[in-house]
Amino acid sequence: MTAFWVAVALVVAGFAGWPVTALVFRLARTIDDKADAAKAAEETRRLEQDPSADVTVDNPSVTGAASQAVDGELTATPGQPASDGPAAGQALPSQRILRGGAIIGVLERLGVCLAILAGQPVAIAYIVAIKGLGRFAELKETPVAAERFIIGTLTSMLWAAGTAAAVRVIFLQ
Repeated sequence: MTAFWVAVALVVAGFAGWPVTALVFRLARTIDDKADAAKAAEETRRLEQDPSADVTVDNPSVTGAASQAVDGELTATPGQPASDGPAAGQALPSQRILRGGAIIGVLERLGVCLAILAGQPVAIAYIVAIKGLGRFAELKETPVAAERFIIGTLTSMLWAAGTAAAVRVIFLQ
């Protein structure tokens, strides 16, 4: 009977943790979006009240000039990309953040669950260390990746630890 409960704990911790983690990511994105919207509204309100922000710039399309000189520099006409920027027809390459995260998350939850069920919570430190070292380069160069890593790792570990602790206390005494 013990093997049955261990298997149930592993399945629930490993595979039911993915929707929980996805829900936490969605919640975090909603909170970020609301904070960004509030910051933009505050900035707009501040600019509307700032008398020095009321600056009028001549529109080259109205005056007929192709470009206008500003302090000896040329500015591009509206609708034209800057010479050092991407061309209008080119799309920027898309890069997935933290590739393989779903598979790593399942393995992480399985490892945490097994560590707790086996009575070896020190093994959780090894799991975190291996995961952190494997992702170090990505986390170092991309703040968004670091944020996702922290949120995903904490959510996964809490789910797996909670599942394993519940099964161990209720069914494996």
